[in-house]
Amino acid sequence: MKRYRFGRGKEITKFDSKHVVISPITRMIEEEVDVIQIACMHLGRDGLLGGHEAVVPQMFLVLEGEGIVKGGDQTARIQKGELAMWERGEWHETSTEDGMTAIVIECDKLKPFSGLQEIIDEGN
Repeated sequence: MKRYRFGRGKEITKFDSKHVVISPITRMIEEEVDVIQIACMHLGRDGLLGGHEAVVPQMFLVLEGEGIVKGGDQTARIQKGELAMWERGEWHETSTEDGMTAIVIECDKLKPFSGLQEIIDEGN
């Protein structure tokens, strides 16, 4: 499991845009994709997305709330503006005490955008 911050991005001023910041998450240009699913997931109070293996690489982007993500032998807190990424076949689980809303991206060619800041915890 890897974790990244996506809350800070680059201001868009093209097309007379104002007060708009974009935070690219992934980019697949000129790649043939076999599987892609993008969904919004709502975990309620004491929510648990039970442990299972990722069928394809996937990202879990937290929009609201906070919780715990597990991947392999790693456990970490996750909050708004952060994402967890699991590789194909990696066991993972997500839980929250107070609730959490996230976008889940699953794709066979998924990889993080090169500008994302990886979160490195001491001791992991």
